[in-house]
Amino acid sequence: MRILLFTVILTLSLFADIKQEIFELYQNKEYKDACNIGFKNFSKYSKDEEYISLYAFACLKVDYIDRLSVPITILKLSPESRANAAYFSIILMQKKLLYHALLDNYDISSLNLPTTDYILSKIFDFYTKLEKKEQKEFYIFQDENDVQIKYKLYILKDAKIDKIVIEEFHNSISVRKHIYW
Repeated sequence: MRILLFTVILTLSLFADIKQEIFELYQNKEYKDACNIGFKNFSKYSKDEEYISLYAFACLKVDYIDRLSVPITILKLSPESRANAAYFSIILMQKKLLYHALLDNYDISSLNLPTTDYILSKIFDFYTKLEKKEQKEFYIFQDENDVQIKYKLYILKDAKIDKIVIEEFHNSISVRKHIYW
């Protein structure tokens, strides 16, 4: 009986350590590690909405937005969880619609979706406001709040799957590249 109790306590403390580790990684802006550890231990915490939200936000920070689909379906028990699920859903939908528009010349200009502060949402909004939807090799967008920031949107052709690329420029210097498929 004592061995079983010790095993249970050890197991619970290990789970608590994993959750704490992900939280510390997130706080230290080590989002990729937090996302990967969260992904690896997801099944152990599938009922813990705080864990799932933390994992999903870490994945979002490193543009692993395809990992948001499962958290979207699980986050439903509290107002905060539902808000997080809605936030992740908007971003994932915008990615899918933008991908469809860029690859298949699908018109998304009539769509009026909520927006977020995430880079993909900004680009989605810019793209839907374009006057004429002729296919271009790339699109350049000026940030509405900072004239020194521009974004370049294009498709990266690949043998396996084409990808959406969003490059962020500050004073004409590339500072970050986001790649989505």
